[in-house]
Amino acid sequence: MLQVAAQYHSLSRQLKVIATYVEQHKTSLMLERISDIAEQCQVQPSAIVRFAKHFGFSGFSEMQAVFREAYTAQAIPSRNYQRRIRNLIQSKPTRVTSGALAHEFIQSSRAGLDELLAGFDEEQFEAAVKLLLKAENIYVIGVRRSFPIANHLAYALQHTNKRVHLISGAGGMFREEVRSIDKHDVLIAISFTPYGQETQACVRLAHHRQARTLVITDSQLSPLARHASVLLKVKESSAFSFRSLTNAMCLSQALFIALAYRMELDVEEAEPIDGYDDASD
Repeated sequence: MLQVAAQYHSLSRQLKVIATYVEQHKTSLMLERISDIAEQCQVQPSAIVRFAKHFGFSGFSEMQAVFREAYTAQAIPSRNYQRRIRNLIQSKPTRVTSGALAHEFIQSSRAGLDELLAGFDEEQFEAAVKLLLKAENIYVIGVRRSFPIANHLAYALQHTNKRVHLISGAGGMFREEVRSIDKHDVLIAISFTPYGQETQACVRLAHHRQARTLVITDSQLSPLARHASVLLKVKESSAFSFRSLTNAMCLSQALFIALAYRMELDVEEAEPIDGYDDASD
């Protein structure tokens, strides 16, 4: 999907529609017929084949096979953890120590940080900081595997003078927690494939209320990207079919530090120097 994202803006209108559908349905794409996808995209099946060939596949079947291999393990993550561990055992010819497993996972996470640094979008990051500087209230949401990142970011932001609200969804009241958001506020939405429905609902509501949205996600074609005022993309590395949280946590911490720095800098610049206020000569 990185290649699709890189070429998205240069695609024809039809191929953009297909690209968006593929991104939003990649966990179920492996089960769908080409005619069903064409009907959902309101295009001819030949357009789906053309899309596949545009990105180097021989046809739809080959593209579908790639998605089947890449996303089957992630389709129902809450139910296949045991299978992942068993696959890990089968992949190792001999029993490995716990330390060796930790070493391999740490190495993978470190490689992921190198990728994050190499693809870092400084312009979008600066835009994100400016967005938060102007916000009267900051709302933060992330569900399931994104929740630890959202929780830590909200905790860090509480150490600034901003009014910060972590949307926890206690009692299933996600919408109720965000319903007071308005055009002076910012929603930070954190979500990765297969993208939390609760997070998507809050982003749509924030957009409806004319609030700005800072989206932290893994693709420009993420369903959250549609309403993003600023988009920060972060891909996680994985080892043994388990995705790390290292990159997203690092990015969120960097975001807090950059915001806190700018806020403190603004305070220092506004303070009178040597006992003289701004009106003095």
